[in-house]
Amino acid sequence: MTLSSLWQPFTLGRVELSHRLALAPMTRNRAHADGTPGDLVAEYYGQRSSLGLLITEGAQPSADGQGYVNTPGIYTPEHIAGWRNVADAVHAGGGSLFIQLMHAGRNSHPDNTPHHRQPVAPSAISAGVDIATPSGQQQTPVPRELSIEDIRATIAEFVHAAASAIAAGADGVEIHGANGYLLHQFLSPNANHRTDAYGGSVENRSRFVIEVARAVAQEIGADRVGIRLSPSMLLGGINEGEVADVRAQYGHLVGELAGLNLAYLHLHHVGDDELLQSFREVWPTAVLVVRYGRTREQIAADIDAGFADIAPVGRMALANPDVVERLRAQAPMNELDPATIYAGGASGYTDYPVLANA
Repeated sequence: MTLSSLWQPFTLGRVELSHRLALAPMTRNRAHADGTPGDLVAEYYGQRSSLGLLITEGAQPSADGQGYVNTPGIYTPEHIAGWRNVADAVHAGGGSLFIQLMHAGRNSHPDNTPHHRQPVAPSAISAGVDIATPSGQQQTPVPRELSIEDIRATIAEFVHAAASAIAAGADGVEIHGANGYLLHQFLSPNANHRTDAYGGSVENRSRFVIEVARAVAQEIGADRVGIRLSPSMLLGGINEGEVADVRAQYGHLVGELAGLNLAYLHLHHVGDDELLQSFREVWPTAVLVVRYGRTREQIAADIDAGFADIAPVGRMALANPDVVERLRAQAPMNELDPATIYAGGASGYTDYPVLANA
């Protein structure tokens, strides 16, 4: 097995990386009830600091943005204090921290949020999927359609969250425009039936995503901002239609975002390598690509093929805090315990053994 391309240094925005691996963002549901990440969260990320670039789980920019229970926020003084401990732990281990800003939109339930209000979305269309709540699985309700004033307020929430992340000592933020959440909902014709400037055409459906990215970049600096997209990913009731529509939508969107000179484009890729190559040709900075189901032998494949600069790893890093060291040494990996991914507590979170104790 050769993974030699992983071990080359790389400059990402303001961050100097000693290798090309990164921690992919993964929801873990271990924050306190008020959204503050506690000591256990700081321990978890600190354990994985050798990954260099650590992209956190999604942190909601407001109460309206929360989708699931015990997910972290990044909009109150308490949240900032909690994330500062996380950033300190990561920096102490030599890593860099980007906090992912995730507004769940319609993929939420009133039982999961602090204000227990109806979720919000581009249109009043339920995702039609079940979601975990404190009382068990429930279907996502019909959301409230955001007004133009609401859209402006939501953009301001993203800006405040980004500024809060920097105040907490993070090195940057990643805007979550993927996986069926609010920004992805604006992009998808089956979730966005608007007839105003934010719906209908490819250009209009892209508008909200571009405005969020531009506003955040203006607030904290474009070289501190990444964005995650997932063309054709069928999550959260999203169905983006035919291949031609997806290519037109994302070709326009990525082209417009490229002009902002963000630190990176992070793609959750589901198989259209031709589309991926088209993004690579127009994107001026770093590209990160993560795919489901990669083996350890395949981690460097997108870098070797010229599609990507950095390879984020998810579940492999979840179960192996020292995944970097294990890959370098060609050592065996811990097996993931699926039952503890979202279970809460230290079990299956901070208690996976490292090589020295395995």
